[in-house]
Amino acid sequence: MDSMSPTAVSILFLGLVALVSLLSMIRTVPQATVAVVTVFGKYRRLMREGLNLKLPWEAIYDRISLQNRALEIEFQAITQDQANVKFSTMIVYAVANADEEMVKKATFSFASANEFQLALQRTIDGSVRQFVATTKQAEILGMRGEIVQHTKKQLDEVVSSWGYDVRDIQITDMTFDKEIMDSMATVVSSKNLLAAAENQGAALLVKRTKDAQAEAAFKTIGAEAEKKAAALRGEGLALFRKNVAEGMKEAAETLKDAGVNQSFLLFLEYTDALKYVADHAQGKVIFMDNGAGAADQVVQRLTAMIVDVPRGDYPAPKPAVSGS
Repeated sequence: MDSMSPTAVSILFLGLVALVSLLSMIRTVPQATVAVVTVFGKYRRLMREGLNLKLPWEAIYDRISLQNRALEIEFQAITQDQANVKFSTMIVYAVANADEEMVKKATFSFASANEFQLALQRTIDGSVRQFVATTKQAEILGMRGEIVQHTKKQLDEVVSSWGYDVRDIQITDMTFDKEIMDSMATVVSSKNLLAAAENQGAALLVKRTKDAQAEAAFKTIGAEAEKKAAALRGEGLALFRKNVAEGMKEAAETLKDAGVNQSFLLFLEYTDALKYVADHAQGKVIFMDNGAGAADQVVQRLTAMIVDVPRGDYPAPKPAVSGS
């Protein structure tokens, strides 16, 4: 095989050099990123996402991400009543937009990303300190929203001039010194105890009120029942006496028609009463007069109780004879 001529070798060499030069000029830019191109230190243009061609005399100064970035900072502030508060805060920020002028601001406002973060941190620190200095300790825990609004309002005015935008601020934690935390815990505990005591007192008052109302209702019902029972007992006793009186009247008239002395009826009632007492004595001893004139004395006493019957209808009782 014949060797290549010098001309062909030169052409091949130049082709290889051109290919290598072309490949060295090709640059790729990741998604959501722009590359800042300078020529001899002066801004020239931007490279967008994808495949780009960089001329040999151009240099890539920096690559700026358009995505959100997060920064977590911690600092302290003092309230109006001299309480030390520790803050843990997260800030979400990004380049305001992908416009060329805004990207230029974000690129050349600070010499490095660390210096930008330092400025952002100090700005947030000062804004929060300014707000907390006008607030008392007891109010600060419930004012996270107000602190965020105040801080973001001031940041928007400052950070926009740097080409950035603060998307979100979150106060993740607020803590006081141990002595203050202990005192706050004591205050909360005492308030809870006071509330519990008030609730227990109210519950006890309700219970006693209900008990009193129930007792009053019970006594009222009992009194009404006793009243009705007494009325029924009175009616029953009156009816019983009426029936007894009518029965004795009929018996007396029957004895009179039969020619029997009506005093005998009283004696029978007396003996029946004695029998009833003996049946219900429950083992107790009953003393009775057993003399010969005991019966006459009983009849005489019973007869004396009948005041409505003329004395002529009853024979005079015989004098009692004392037994030996």
